Amino acid sequence: MTQTLLFACDLSEENRAAYARAIRLAHESGARLDVIHVLDPYLPRRVLHDLEEAVVADMQAMLTDIREDYALPEPRTLLQTVAGASYAEIIREAHDREVDMIVLGSHRKRGQPDLVAGTTLARVLRSAPCPVLSVSQPANRDWQDILVPVDFSLGSRHILRETLKRFPEARLTLLHAWDIPGERELGSDKEYARWRDREVERLRCQLERETDQLMSELDSVPDLELVLEQGDPLEVLLTRLRRQPPDLLALSCRGQLGRHSHITEALLSEPHCDIMLCRAW
Repeated sequence: MTQTLLFACDLSEENRAAYARAIRLAHESGARLDVIHVLDPYLPRRVLHDLEEAVVADMQAMLTDIREDYALPEPRTLLQTVAGASYAEIIREAHDREVDMIVLGSHRKRGQPDLVAGTTLARVLRSAPCPVLSVSQPANRDWQDILVPVDFSLGSRHILRETLKRFPEARLTLLHAWDIPGERELGSDKEYARWRDREVERLRCQLERETDQLMSELDSVPDLELVLEQGDPLEVLLTRLRRQPPDLLALSCRGQLGRHSHITEALLSEPHCDIMLCRAW
């Protein structure tokens, strides 16, 4: 079955990095690249007709320009416009075309997580039938180091599987933030310290078993490092991203209100790298 990538193009300069990454991914994977631009459905019909031709011409011009900048051959490409609400049309097209991945530009309101929830990016994440890639870094940056936060949930197993399947040659770091009860009160107690160390080792063994089970289902096994760090999951992850940003962050997105949604919004508002998000089913 032919792979298809869907890129939502808004023709802005900020969107250029995402367009370039979509072209590169399509070329490297042999996938077809479907590029869509969503038009305002309330424009007069004659204006929409004239605008469609101009927008498709601009998308083609930008495609040619980016290919020349990155010295990339042109992948199989389909350029189209649709009319409607941006997030709804992107989701509809992803379903209709049975795409393997949606590529979008990053959230523009940097440092403002409270503004992420209503954006096209966040709305697409909540309902996308496939992984969504939010691009903020130049496309000439290779994805060699990939960070995957894990918490033993179905969602983290799904994102790990997707990452292993899509990037078998990359170096993966699995990050699990742990918080053992009683640390503040009993941290200096020797008996507690021994119990804590046993619990941390148990967590590591559990993570290794989960990972080995997934590895046994796949053909190739990439370089992989297991990292356990104590602390709040969001703070641990943000500290890691600031101190040692990966090329790509692969994250599970549950798509509902709550703590996990808060973590996703914080990461999208302060992107230190490109982010691949998979909705947990």
